[in-house]
Amino acid sequence: MATSRVLVVNNGTLSLKQLRKRFEQLGSETDTIDAASAPARLDPRYQAIVLSGTKVRAFDSDYYRPLIDLVMGAKVPVFGICGGMQIIAVANGGQLAEGPQRVGGYDVQVDKEEPIFSYVKPTVTVFHRHTLYLQAAPAGFRSIGRSEHAPVEFLRSDDGRIFGAQAHLEFRNDGMEILRGFAEIYQ
Repeated sequence: MATSRVLVVNNGTLSLKQLRKRFEQLGSETDTIDAASAPARLDPRYQAIVLSGTKVRAFDSDYYRPLIDLVMGAKVPVFGICGGMQIIAVANGGQLAEGPQRVGGYDVQVDKEEPIFSYVKPTVTVFHRHTLYLQAAPAGFRSIGRSEHAPVEFLRSDDGRIFGAQAHLEFRNDGMEILRGFAEIYQ
């Protein structure tokens, strides 16, 4: 079987090395670009796109326009991590709000019928490092995980191609197992 290849878009995360390592542990090769270098079309050698967290506010739609065009036009599965999910949500009409600062492990309830949650229990502990929260899933998406402070901890597009996580899944065992569920979709 050929090795799968994932395009990781670095939006300024502090944990790019850990994110790439997780996908490589799952059997995928990774290449990295920054958001400003997003191509107009996805190279056919990639089976998935992953958007990292970000230091640039997701509200900056002009900065992220090429990236959103790539994500929405691609035919492969996409996973937005933390700020990556927020970029996708805001571009599709989602609203973010300031909330309590969370750093560390937090419990989240997930919808077990979703394939990305095949390897975890209904309550997962995932790593957070943020203060912005998506208030509701935008049109064309639905919440597939929630917590006390975030009604949308996990997001899925109605067509099942685009996923998002408020948490940094590159940390903690539950995060790795959720990424394993995603990898089974594109491998």
